[in-house]
Amino acid sequence: MVQYGIMPQIFQILLIITLCGSLLALLYAVLRSRWILKQPVENSGLKKIAGFVADGAMAFLKKEYSVLLPFMLAVAAFLFIGQKGAVQFQSIAFLLGALCSGLAGFAGMLVATAANSRTTEAATRGINPALRLAFAGGSVMGMSVVGLALLGIFLVLLGSLQAFGGTVGALAEKVFPILSGFSLGASSVALFARVGGGIFTKAADVGADLVGKVEAGIPEDDARNPAVIADSVGDNVGDVAGMGADLFESYAGSIVGSMILGLSVVPAASVVNGDLFRVKLAWLPLLLCVVGIVASIIGIFFVRVREGRSPQKALNTGSIGAAVIAAALAYPLIRFFLGTETTAAGVGAERIFLAVIVGILAGSLIGILTEFFTGTGTRPVKAIVHSSETGAATNIITGLGMGMMSCFPAVLLVVGAIMGSYALAGFYGIGIGALGMLITLGIQLAVDAYGPIADNAGGLAVMAEFPHEVREITDKLDAVGNTTAAIGKGFAIGSAALTAIILFTAFREQAGLQIIDLTSVPVLSGLFLGAVIPFLFSSLSMTAIGRAAFAMIEEVRRQFREKPGILQNTEEPDYKRCIGISTSAALREMLLPGIIAIAAPPLVGFIGGVEMLAGLLVGVTVSGVIMATFMANSGGAWDNAKKTIEGGASGGRGSDAHKAAVVGDTVGDPFKDTAGPALNILIKLMAVISLVIAPMLKNFWG
Repeated sequence: MVQYGIMPQIFQILLIITLCGSLLALLYAVLRSRWILKQPVENSGLKKIAGFVADGAMAFLKKEYSVLLPFMLAVAAFLFIGQKGAVQFQSIAFLLGALCSGLAGFAGMLVATAANSRTTEAATRGINPALRLAFAGGSVMGMSVVGLALLGIFLVLLGSLQAFGGTVGALAEKVFPILSGFSLGASSVALFARVGGGIFTKAADVGADLVGKVEAGIPEDDARNPAVIADSVGDNVGDVAGMGADLFESYAGSIVGSMILGLSVVPAASVVNGDLFRVKLAWLPLLLCVVGIVASIIGIFFVRVREGRSPQKALNTGSIGAAVIAAALAYPLIRFFLGTETTAAGVGAERIFLAVIVGILAGSLIGILTEFFTGTGTRPVKAIVHSSETGAATNIITGLGMGMMSCFPAVLLVVGAIMGSYALAGFYGIGIGALGMLITLGIQLAVDAYGPIADNAGGLAVMAEFPHEVREITDKLDAVGNTTAAIGKGFAIGSAALTAIILFTAFREQAGLQIIDLTSVPVLSGLFLGAVIPFLFSSLSMTAIGRAAFAMIEEVRRQFREKPGILQNTEEPDYKRCIGISTSAALREMLLPGIIAIAAPPLVGFIGGVEMLAGLLVGVTVSGVIMATFMANSGGAWDNAKKTIEGGASGGRGSDAHKAAVVGDTVGDPFKDTAGPALNILIKLMAVISLVIAPMLKNFWG
């Protein structure tokens, strides 16, 4: 029998519980996927168009992963060569993290592209069947992410514990450094998935909107527009696979960071077995995630809507219900697991539980705040609608102003969460607070992924020429989906801030930094470099979209010019060529931003030193969180302002206000769907890279 060092039996039990949690989530995903695939699609036109979307999405994902594979192998080789002894196994954990993240995106998108057409078909029977199908597709994404994240962590821990034992020394020096490789693999795939998927979808979206709606005057999602299939494909590769990869690495990063911090806690003198207590604190994040999976599955079954009622209320009921259940289950778990023992600072089960509550409340408040700044019918969105009546310039000015305004309360909430959780349980409390924010990620991501499925369903309804009543139902679902997507981005930003802090704290421990002097030249230099990187990164992403969108616009114009029968429905648009333009642009343009994010920490660390790298991480975190909030909320508000006008406000579709709103929405698209969300991953990726190379830097600088 394998000897784990500290109470062999407790490790076996904890590993089994972790495995059971992951398998429960994956079992739900499999069963729900089978149910979705059994739902009929009887309309032949719908089948054909949905097939184009599914084929295009899968083709892009396969090409993207084939481009990433050599890069991932090269990074794994660097980790293997650059490390010594047991930590060389970090390279295997890195590949496993990349594989699990890729699988989660692949599974979620496979089901999403099947759910969209079935949602359209279900909308012929009413809003509840359509909501049920769209949300079911999203729930597969959510449960795949949490299930595969826990499964990957379980496999790394199982192999590491068997190889190196479970003493506190082995955990700190071998097991957890190897586990950080898993988080690095997840973050690396997430960045490229977010940037690549975002460039794909926005190039198609901008081309489809500007040429189709503004120049040609045809409706949104009209099948005569050559870019509409690429636009629908982009919704899946950007907003389903990309968001799934984003939150996968947030989830994994917060778990790994919290485990590392738990092991560094100093127990009270009265604790009989201090090492065992530290091990319990390290493993508690995994148990809380298992509780979150159970709560998410229960919450999913709360999502129901009656005819005439708002789908938003149904989704809120599920999310809030899951959060309440998770909170109710968390306290007895923490109390039973930790008992009455405390840390040297007097932190026990009650204060750790309150740190979980701080995270849950902060996440919920960020969601409410995001809904206020981006939701249909809210004051900020109404202001943008009103400003559209005087043209595109005032629409853009107002949207930028609202996005900037949203940063202040969002930062206050993040600061409140940091200070509250730290006051309760120190840096470990911040880690637990970050985990509390993501504890019900299964349903949070289900609500988020529901949005692009509903959006696709509406587009398919128009392209397959379903009755107008069907489009009205899908429009209701889509309008809610815009808000849920914005809320999902808010969660991602808030969790990114807290996760980056705990990863930074773990880096400081590993690098041996006791004090960081903000007045020292290396730290100040690093702060400035870190603060400017989000701007450079966003610039590269935005200009990449501009170049790709230009090629798409030229192609759509060419097809309209050379095939005049397209607009008269006598000629077929060339959808594949537009998909090819987006695919080529995404795969080509995603590399440089990704390389900058990955190369910056080792370059600064090995050239400028550990203190400069610490400054870099602080700068990129603060600048990145604020800029991501600004971009996500501006883009979401512009989108729903356009939707409000299309619903009849300020002259409705085709009016001057509508044309101005389309321009504003086009500006906001790369804000909210590419550059903004990718910044979340940027700050966490740079933090986890720094954590991984910290031992190398410590040896290098002596």
